[in-house]
Amino acid sequence: MIKELDVSRIDDIMKIWLEENINAHDFISKDYWEENYDYVKRVLPDATVFVYEDNDEAKGFIGIVENSYIAGLFVSNRYQANGIGGELLERCKQEYSILKLDVYAKNIKAVNFYKKHGFKIEQEKENEETREVEYSMVWNLYS
Repeated sequence: MIKELDVSRIDDIMKIWLEENINAHDFISKDYWEENYDYVKRVLPDATVFVYEDNDEAKGFIGIVENSYIAGLFVSNRYQANGIGGELLERCKQEYSILKLDVYAKNIKAVNFYKKHGFKIEQEKENEETREVEYSMVWNLYS
């Protein structure tokens, strides 16, 4: 079941955020994610966050800011490849006619996931903080 974030569950969501950032981005220091943890936890409730829950367990979530930008999509490693990420994206496609995101080029699994779900690479750039190459990707209902 997908529902909006209940802030009382933010620690569960942040656990997924930290673990999956470290797992998916082995080319970035673990310290980077740990140092950003408190900031993300503080601003996350300001985003529109949809959480995939099953048996009262958060298995994944997606956060949208500025009415179209996917700030993050994370599925707990134990539940990946079960369609949860796709369901979260589809929920957002029902709410928004345009979705944008940035994804690290080295995160091939994520790049391919977004392409499979209709996203197209618009731009290649360097992330100012990590100095890693990112793709700006977009999905548009009308294209």
